[in-house]
Amino acid sequence: MPTEKGQILILIARATISQALGKSMQPREDAAWLKELGACFITLTQQGDLRGCIGSLEAHRPLLLDVKANAYAAAFRDPRFSPLTLGELDYTEVEVSLLSPMQPMTFCDEREALAQLRPGVDGVVFEFGAYRSTFLPQVWEQLPECGIFMAHLKRKAGLSPDFWAKNVKLSCYTVSKWKESELI
Repeated sequence: MPTEKGQILILIARATISQALGKSMQPREDAAWLKELGACFITLTQQGDLRGCIGSLEAHRPLLLDVKANAYAAAFRDPRFSPLTLGELDYTEVEVSLLSPMQPMTFCDEREALAQLRPGVDGVVFEFGAYRSTFLPQVWEQLPECGIFMAHLKRKAGLSPDFWAKNVKLSCYTVSKWKESELI
């Protein structure tokens, strides 16, 4: 079922993007688990380079709707990139990351927080007041050292890489992920 689930999610994401670009695709959308609340990230790459990534950190709508909304947003609304074009569609790879529920971390300082992180396993949400950022577990591939990972996470939130304060909140999650090239 895990591989079948991934295939279904990938096809739904690709169909959403394809339909927005005028190409007809009708994936299966009748699985009962698609109606359950779910949170996902859709990542688009081209020759291994990021082309868009948008997602939900917490389940707030049925998974089917979350996949469709995030696939569309990753292709056409990621502010880091211009909207995807029909000409790019054939060489754009889709990846779906299905998130587990968020687990708040308990720590006294940054050193203690870093010691709890599991490289390659944990996705991390950093929060301080209005500042918030996340990295999926896949980011550990580029930033395998906990201190560097955290510094980049703080920078992504709009803070200095060496920032730390007593009110910092961290949460972890894991993902089940599927890459189009590995499934279809």
